[in-house]
Amino acid sequence: MHSRTYLFTSESVSEGHPDKLADQISDAILDAFLSREATAKVACETLVADNLIVIAGEFRTSDEALFNAIHDRAAEIARQVLRDAGYRDAATGIDPDRCEVQVRFNHQSIQINQGVVHPDGQLGAGDQGLMFGFACDETPDLMPYPIWLAHRLVRRQAQLRKSGALPWLRPDAKSQVTVLYEGHKVAGIADVVVSTQIERGLDPAWVTREVTREIIDPLVPAKLRTRDFRLWVNPAGPFEIGGPNGDTGVTGRKIIVDTYGGSCPHGGGAFSGKDPSKVDRSATYMARYIAKNIVAAGIARRCLIQIAYAIGLADPVSVMIDTQGTGSVPYEELEAAVKKVFRLTPSGIIATLDLARPIYRQTAAYGHFGRSDIDLSWERTDQVEALKAALMDPLRYKAVEQKTLSSP
Repeated sequence: MHSRTYLFTSESVSEGHPDKLADQISDAILDAFLSREATAKVACETLVADNLIVIAGEFRTSDEALFNAIHDRAAEIARQVLRDAGYRDAATGIDPDRCEVQVRFNHQSIQINQGVVHPDGQLGAGDQGLMFGFACDETPDLMPYPIWLAHRLVRRQAQLRKSGALPWLRPDAKSQVTVLYEGHKVAGIADVVVSTQIERGLDPAWVTREVTREIIDPLVPAKLRTRDFRLWVNPAGPFEIGGPNGDTGVTGRKIIVDTYGGSCPHGGGAFSGKDPSKVDRSATYMARYIAKNIVAAGIARRCLIQIAYAIGLADPVSVMIDTQGTGSVPYEELEAAVKKVFRLTPSGIIATLDLARPIYRQTAAYGHFGRSDIDLSWERTDQVEALKAALMDPLRYKAVEQKTLSSP
């Protein structure tokens, strides 16, 4: 891929998409626990289908009263997520006040807790697994351009809907962006798809014109559109039945949307509903933090990191860094510098990124990375100078030229 010309596609979905509703409910439950007890253990799953919401999971708190209190509040938390996403009644996709909500909370296994919490208070990994982080200089937020643009399209759909500028839009929506690459360089935008739920009875041609004028044209630069650029708006026809009435949603089913749009591997673990002791979530955030600081430092134009853990053990079993031919220092020196600068145990990650806080619901739509609209600790580039200083031979270090595309 370093030198060939190719097309690459990523997608995003709106906060009203059924899978994203499930993610937001699970993370809202997590935030409710963490707002009362920073060390609460949470593994929460949600299913939404038609007029039904099921919330289930495994939890551990030091206070049984807290467990019971969140259990009793869970249904209303879920209903509020639906309202915030824009659902008002069955006609929009689900009725927050009349839908059925089932809550099934269980206690975390004692054996898992004993195996993960060490006698000295340090945390071992909550499960085995491999996690990836990535950064590149294609956008101001150091994200791959296809997923970055796809997120912006559905976020604008939501902004226009909520502001009343396009009141006929409904909460459920998807976008897809196909980018032409020459090696690692963005050479053009080849295709854009926007599928958006709308109110009944609208003329499809009029909808296409309005979506093009209000969503596509402000965000898809004309100078980047290829000669045979194609745009589709609701290509399957009228999209009037959406949300849970139109499709089932489950926590953790949009993990590629949550990360890098397929531009790097994924370890397989979902994020939403999991407290930061679960390295599926926290170590993936740390991997992004490291990769972003490496690219921001000019050490590489692209950086892929894998970190792997075994359940119960604090230190990772492996750390791998790949700058995909764009780096300015040898891999072994860069890996040694990363191990000097960053704490990679679960306790170290939680402390470094300040993760034991109720910050997670806001991440459950529009991606966990590249979010310039919210303050996320793993998106900061505050370790640039520390990384440069930690390189084994700083005199040999030379920053690479950045190729960042400007925002449209």
